[in-house]
Amino acid sequence: MCRGLESLPSTCLERAKELKALFGSFLQKSDHSITCQSKKNEKLRLNVDEPLKWKESLENLLSSPNGLCLFRAFLHSEFSEENIAFYLACEDYRETKNSKLAAKAKKIYDEFIGSDAPREVNLDHVTKAITKQNMEHPNQSCFNLAKAKIYTLMEKDCYPRFLKSTAYLELSRKTG
Repeated sequence: MCRGLESLPSTCLERAKELKALFGSFLQKSDHSITCQSKKNEKLRLNVDEPLKWKESLENLLSSPNGLCLFRAFLHSEFSEENIAFYLACEDYRETKNSKLAAKAKKIYDEFIGSDAPREVNLDHVTKAITKQNMEHPNQSCFNLAKAKIYTLMEKDCYPRFLKSTAYLELSRKTG
């Protein structure tokens, strides 16, 4: 999972260096503020065809640890990382135990949706109202509508810009 460096142990700093070598100049612009942490803590490897699969769909990009990290670094460099952060928080939320749903739902809502949210995502008034109503009885699907709207936004806006970015084009040229 990609995270800000301030919350990561030193092994993740090593992973940032691996990513810099893997993704080159793009992460230099981000000053290593984003890094990836694999679930099994293995070394990062980029398959030759991986960047080509990312071009097929946003889903392919997000399902690849390397793709997700590069996409997140790209969004961070464009000051729009809140969309992917919200999407990932919703994905994580769906796996939450029932006993912790209410607390986690409130945290996500307060961080991304509420009127004073520090990382507010761009949602229409109706979606915000429905999500707020869902907060009265939190369950695994209470953020589904908002998550779908943000996914669509990323798919139609951020993802095409990512595919045109120097970082992606250089990487796909080097591996393709």
